Amino acid sequence: MPTLAIDTSTLVSSVAVATEFDVLAEINVKVKKTHSERLMAHIKEVIEKSEIPKEKISKIAVSGGPGSFTGLRIGLATAKALAYALNIPIIKVPTLKAMAFSCPIEGSYLVPMLDAQKGNVYQAIYKWDGFSLREISPETVVDFKEAYEKLKKLDMPYIILGEAAHMYAAEIEKPLLGHITMPRAASVAILGARMFKEGIVDDVFTLEPFYIRRSEAEVLFEKRALKGNDCFESS
Repeated sequence: MPTLAIDTSTLVSSVAVATEFDVLAEINVKVKKTHSERLMAHIKEVIEKSEIPKEKISKIAVSGGPGSFTGLRIGLATAKALAYALNIPIIKVPTLKAMAFSCPIEGSYLVPMLDAQKGNVYQAIYKWDGFSLREISPETVVDFKEAYEKLKKLDMPYIILGEAAHMYAAEIEKPLLGHITMPRAASVAILGARMFKEGIVDDVFTLEPFYIRRSEAEVLFEKRALKGNDCFESS
């Protein structure tokens, strides 16, 4: 049964309709405006291109993070609203795993990396084991230079995926760079369909993005609050 998928974890707005084994339609657009201004139009367009009536959409898969705080909130809010309105299941798919899923290459570690600002990256490490994608190292936030030095000591070749491969291209040894794979809703759809088949379903009312860390705004707010408390206590 067709799955509608949404990925807004980066500047790329990606939506797709797919079954567990086949992509029926997909739209990938690097947006200059916020996702909220284009996402619903992209969803409408991709459903039309798939030639699947919206009543036939059986579930929604959404890229759940880590990634852009604003992008993730918009994507999950939209996915939850649609799942509730259509009364269909929703599945939150790990963003970095979906990126690795887009790269079916055996014999190498797959290392998706997304920008986490200030020289840091969101990173995980995966490896194909037959038809299964195995997690070698879970999602984390790490300094890029530190992560890269550890990658160079791995026991197998590796491929860096995602926007960090472009951002830090000058620092990466070219033979080890591989190719750049950005998040794709088609991978989110197929991976979400497989997760659903395994009985993994999320609660539309309690589903939240997986940020790993707090936003810069939250950190600044806390610092200002603590500073305010210090001033109050010393007076």
